[in-house]
Amino acid sequence: MKELDDISLVTQVAVFHNRKAFDKLVVKYQSPIRRFFLNQTLGDAALSDDLAQECFVKAYVNIRQFRGLSGFSTWLYRIAYNVYYDYVRRHKLTTDLDTAEVRRVGADHVSIAEQMDIYKALEILSETERLCVTLQLMEGHPIDKISEITHLPQGTVKSHLSRSKQKLAKYLKQNGYEG
Repeated sequence: MKELDDISLVTQVAVFHNRKAFDKLVVKYQSPIRRFFLNQTLGDAALSDDLAQECFVKAYVNIRQFRGLSGFSTWLYRIAYNVYYDYVRRHKLTTDLDTAEVRRVGADHVSIAEQMDIYKALEILSETERLCVTLQLMEGHPIDKISEITHLPQGTVKSHLSRSKQKLAKYLKQNGYEG
C-alpha cells in the first residue's frame, strides 16, 4: 500500500506538476534521507542538510525518469547515493572527527559520547562498506534493495557487510563495548 501511495504521488508530480504531492514525498522521506547523509558524513548536520536538499531537488527535476521498476524509496536512495559520491569526488572528502561537529541524531537513548564512538567506528570503514552498513543497519534496507541502490551485486553487498561488521565489532570491543 505504501508503494501505491508513492506511485500515486509521483504520477501527480510527473504528469500534473503537483508540488503539493511532491511536498508529501519530501515530508515522508526527508528524515530517512537526512539520516542517511548524517551517517555518511559522520555527523556533519549542515552538510547533511545541504546534501538532502540537493537530493530532493534532483528527484523533483528527474521525477519523470522514475519508471516504477523498483520502489520510489529505492530510486530516491539511489539519487542520495549519487549526490553523496558526487560531493566526495568534488571535494576529495577528508574527515577529521575531532573537529567535526557532532549532534544528536537518531534514538534519544544514545548519548553524545556513544554517538561519537559510532561515527569513529564508521570512520574506519571504506566508503562502500560504510554505505552498505548504513543502508542495512541504520536504514533497515534488505540486501536486495541495497544492491539496487548501489548497483553492486548482492554477493558483493554481503561481503562488504560481513567485512564491515567484523571491523566494527573489533573496533567497538577494543573501545570498551561488549558484543
